[in-house]
Order: sequence, then structure tokens, then C-alpha cells
Amino acid sequence: MKHVIQELEERRARARLGGGAARIEGQHKKGKLTARERIELLLDPGSFEEFGMYVEHRNYEFGSDNTRIPGDGVVTGWGTINGRMAYVFAKDFTVFGGSTSEAHAEKICKLQDMALQNQAPIIGLYDAGGARIQEGVASLAGFGEIFKRNVIASGVIPQISVIMGPCAGGDVYSPALTDFVFMVQGTSYMFITGPDVTRTVTHEDVTPETLGGAKVHTTKSSVADGAYENDIICLEEIRRLYDFLPLNNRDKPPHIPTEDVYDRVEMSLDTLVPETPNKPYDMRELVLKVADEGEFFEIGAEFAKNIITGFGRIEGNTVGFVANQPLVLAGVLDADASRKAARFVRFCDCFNIPIVTFVDVPGFLPGTAQEHGGIIKHGAKLLYAYTEATVPKVTIITRKAYGGAYLVMASKHLRGDVTYAWPWAEIAVMGAKGAVEIIFRKDAGDPEALAARTKEYEDKFLNPFIAASRGWVDEVIRPHNTRKRVAGALRMLRNKDVPAVWKKHGNEPL
Repeated sequence: MKHVIQELEERRARARLGGGAARIEGQHKKGKLTARERIELLLDPGSFEEFGMYVEHRNYEFGSDNTRIPGDGVVTGWGTINGRMAYVFAKDFTVFGGSTSEAHAEKICKLQDMALQNQAPIIGLYDAGGARIQEGVASLAGFGEIFKRNVIASGVIPQISVIMGPCAGGDVYSPALTDFVFMVQGTSYMFITGPDVTRTVTHEDVTPETLGGAKVHTTKSSVADGAYENDIICLEEIRRLYDFLPLNNRDKPPHIPTEDVYDRVEMSLDTLVPETPNKPYDMRELVLKVADEGEFFEIGAEFAKNIITGFGRIEGNTVGFVANQPLVLAGVLDADASRKAARFVRFCDCFNIPIVTFVDVPGFLPGTAQEHGGIIKHGAKLLYAYTEATVPKVTIITRKAYGGAYLVMASKHLRGDVTYAWPWAEIAVMGAKGAVEIIFRKDAGDPEALAARTKEYEDKFLNPFIAASRGWVDEVIRPHNTRKRVAGALRMLRNKDVPAVWKKHGNEPL
């Protein structure tokens, strides 16, 4: 039997070598790890269980039968991340450029089926050149089967895509269907058609980086939620993100014990908001000072910077933070910020993650660019997401909450559970100056009369107490007690249950 064992080890060694030593060296020269090296870094040491190691393609066209490599360009299996189950596949660029064949796709589909049946997240590591052209429609059919499973698993298990090299053609749509997409700076690209085809069809002279590099997709297209310096840092951050997420939509996010007491007082928050109403401040400081131990995993940090989204913890439990950012465009809502926040809110609602919203918003951004760009429909996406969400929702108005933007940002009117306001919060249709100029047009030429009217408007509306008298603000709180108040509200809402109205699904303003 020794020769059988020896043959097994030889087959395993051959499969683990992928495209061979020369191609592995080429991968390293580009600053990239191999598929197996990436899996080793992503998962807990020694936890990876591989399947499909010996799968080979079945194509005979265009000389394909002369080259068969075990694994067929993708490594699949499962393991753990900090002790919690995860399914993972990694495309192997050293084998046929990581291109998708029928057999390659079947391996990924099998993994997707296992992840769904066993209710655990799936992580895809991409480094591939799209469809295997030699297989024609069989390759396209493989993509279709993967996409179908992405859609079926959506909202059931978290799906994470990590782009660590080229990702082109049909390969881009599977990541686009997943919950989060991350990239590696300088070595990863995403595009439907590459630079050569683009140059031929549109006569644009572009490079892979300018067409679909990490900067493009994190700052302009919002296809990617973040980008990291290299493979190692990227995978470390995915492990950190994983610790915030539940395994599935029936599971609760993991509880991480903390020594950070729930009633920690942050006196610096009493002076966070400047006395000058139009002076900006960094809302991220509030997020960090409320979250356990100042830990925050931001999503989409480089896109629509006028709104902040990401995960933190309070009393050891995951929460999703959404916050207007006064440092950028005064925290105004525009089309991009609305889309970004809506997507994040919907993810949190899918996976039982409470949402904490910090509000300082002067309204929606005016102008033809926004109107022609569909801000009405994009703003409605955020309105829809907050209203539909049944997870606990706690809202804190720190300064301005004007007009429709007040309503959209998790207000009571959109089924917000608990709303707090800081003492100087302004909740109104608009600022005093603009309101007075509209209401008292007849006094336009009388500065003294306008000043008196402005003071009257400020006294009546630019404080949180009118809204509080109507029950739309539950309590006016001291800023330094914000963490304690939020923690208490979340604790109270822990067993929240909203009866569902039967429907197949809503018709979200996509």
C-alpha cells in the first residue's frame, strides 16, 4: 500500500503547485500572494479543509486537452476565522489565468450550495481573467449558475468578495452581487471590458488602473467598499470585518467581551459642536468615542465622504453606525451619500444588526447636477431602507436636522425607535435666515424687522423642544452621556419584534 500513499502525496503536491514554480515566482514578483497563501492568511492556522483538489476541465477544443491541471484554477473549501465557520474560494491566477471553465464554476457552485445549506458566510478571493474562451457557452453557463446562487444567498448569509488581481468580464458580476467588495491597491482591477477593447471601441487610451483600479472603484463608482495596501493587510482587515458579522440571518452577531463600561462619560463631546452654526467638526470623533474601545470598521470611507457608514460595538455587541459628516459638504445628503447609506442600512437589517444614526444634516444638495442625476429617487432609497428596517434604530440629532433630510435620517416618522437630541439641536424645515426671507418677503427691505423675525423663528423652531413636545424627540440629552443613552436604548430594544405585513417583496426605488 505504500505506493498508493506515495501516489496520493504526489498528486496532492502537484495540485498544490498550481501552475508551477515559475508562475508562482511570477505572482510573487508582482507583489501578489498565491491562492493558497491567501487562504492560509485568511483562515485560522490549520483549519482549512479543501475539496475539489483533483477536479480538471473537460474541454477538448483548441488544444485544451493537452493541458489539464488539478484544481482547474480555483481552490475551494472551508475553515474558521477566529473559530467561526467560513467558506472560501480563491481563484488561482497561475492556472489558466484563473479563468472560469465549466468545471471551475461547478466547484464554486458546490461551495455556494454548502455555505447556504450550512448557514455560514462565503468569501471569494478573485485573481482571474474572466471566462475561459476555449469553452464558449459552457463557461458563460458556469457564470450564470454562480450569479443565481449569489442572488439566492443574498440576505441569508453574508457574502464578501476580495479583488486581489484582475477581475474582468463575467467575473465582475458575482462580486457586484455580494454584500461587500474590497480591493488591493496597485494590483487589483475590475472592468467588464479591458483597456484594449475599450481603446478599439471608444478610442479612449486607458490603463487598467485608470479604467478599473482600486482608486476608481472606491472613490468614483462605489463598486468597492475599501482598498488596502497589499494582500496581507487586506486579508487581516477581512478577518477584522468578519468578527462584526453574524453567520447568517437567523444568527446574532458575535458578542465580544469588553472592559469599556457602558456608562463611560466623554466630557469632550460637550464641546464637539462649535458655537458657530456653520463651522464644521469631525463626526467620526463622535462615532469613535461612543463605540467600544474606539474600534470602528468603516465601509466606503473614500466614497460620498459626506456620510459615514461602518461597524462598531456597544457593550460588546455589533452595531451599524450611519452619520452625516459636517466636514464634507456640511454633511448634506446628495445622491451618492443616499445610495451609500441605504445599501448599508439594508445590510444591517438583513443580518440583525442594530443601527445607530448621528444626524447633522442641513438638507439635500440642490442643483441641476443632482436633480438630473436622480437625487429624488436616490434619496428615496435611503427613506425606503430606514422605513423597511425592523432592527433596533437609535437616532441622535447633534446639531441640524432640516427639511426632508430630517425625515430621511431615521426619524420617528420612519419607524425610528428612540430619538435623542443634543440641547442645541435645530429641527426645522430650514435655517432661520432662509425661512424668514420666504415667510416675510414684505420685510425684505427692513433689516431690523428681518432680524426680529429671525430671532422669533430661532426661538420657536431652532431647538429640540418643539419636536420633543410632539413626542418626535424622546429626550434632550447632554452630549457627554451619549454612549450611556445609546447603550441603554439598545439594551431596551434587544427583543424588538415587528409583525410583518405579508407581501412577496416591496418595489424599492432602484
